[in-house]
Amino acid sequence: MYSLVFKLFLFLSLLQISVSARNLATEEPNQFKLLKYHKGALLSGKISVNLIWYGKFKPSQRAIISDFITSLTHTSPTSKTLHQPSVATWWKTTEKYYKLATPNKNSSPLSLTLGKQILDESCSLGKSLTDNKIRQLASKGDQRDAINVVLTSADVTVTGFGMSRCGTHGHARGLGKRGSKFAYIWVGNSETQCPGQCAWPFHAPVYGPQSPPLVAPNNDVGLDGMVINLASLLAGTATNPFGNGYYQGPQNAPLEAASACPGVYGKGAYPGYAGDLLVDTTTGGSFNAYGANGRKFLLPALYDPTTSDCSTMV
Repeated sequence: MYSLVFKLFLFLSLLQISVSARNLATEEPNQFKLLKYHKGALLSGKISVNLIWYGKFKPSQRAIISDFITSLTHTSPTSKTLHQPSVATWWKTTEKYYKLATPNKNSSPLSLTLGKQILDESCSLGKSLTDNKIRQLASKGDQRDAINVVLTSADVTVTGFGMSRCGTHGHARGLGKRGSKFAYIWVGNSETQCPGQCAWPFHAPVYGPQSPPLVAPNNDVGLDGMVINLASLLAGTATNPFGNGYYQGPQNAPLEAASACPGVYGKGAYPGYAGDLLVDTTTGGSFNAYGANGRKFLLPALYDPTTSDCSTMV
C-alpha cells in the first residue's frame, strides 16, 4: 500500500528531490533519472475506474469526481473547441512511462473510463476504517481490468488520515484465476478532519509558509481537495500499480509520478505557493485544467520521464 503523505512534508522534500535528480542525471545519463523502473507490470489496455462511495455525498459532489474521471480521456468533437490545457493532456504524461517500459511491444497503452458507481451511504463497515476494511470495500468493484476507488465522506475516519496520509493506493488479490490481483485507491474527504494537511491550497496549511487559501474551482474545498489527491494516486497507480513499477525510495513509501513533484501546480511554484494558475473570472476559482461538462480542476504536476522535469499545465 502506497500512501499519499502530507503535502507539507512533500514541500520540504522538494529541494532534496531536485538535488537528487541532478545527481542521478550526472551519474546515470542514459537511464530514467529520478524514478527507477523496477521491471514490474504497468496497467495497460481499457481499464474501468469504479467509484465506491462510502458515507453520504451529495449528487453534486459525486458529479465532481465522476466528471474528473470522464475528463481523463474526454475529447471535444472538434479540436478547435477543446479547451486547453485539458485534463486529458495532463494524463498523457503517464503514457510516457508506458512507452519507456515497453518500447518494443504492441500492447495497448492505458485507457481509463468511468465504470460502476457503488453507494454505501449507511457505512456498512462502520465509520472508523482500517486498511483491511478499505481493501474489503475496494473488493466490491470489478476485480479484472479495473481500478476500484474508495471515497470516504467527511465523517468517516480512516487509520492514518489526517496524521500521516491523505489517501493511498495499493493492490489486492482477486477472486479470479490464481495469482490475479487488482489495483485500488482510497481517498478521504478532509474538509472537516484535516483540510490543512489534505486540501491545500484551498485551505491554509497547518505548518510552514502561510498564504491566503485559493478559491476551490468547484466551490467545494473537500471535493476539490479529493480531486487533487485522487489525481496524484491515479498517476501512481498507472505507473506503479503493484509496487514494482516506477518509483524511487522505500517500496512502502515511494516517490511516484506525482509525489515526486510536491506542491507544484503551476510555473513558479515554491513551498507555500502553488504556482501561477488560471483564475475563473466569474467564481474566482483557481485551476490549471479544463474538464468535461464545463468543469475546471486543479491538478498536481507530474514528473516527466523524458525531460526529467516536473511537467505543469500552466
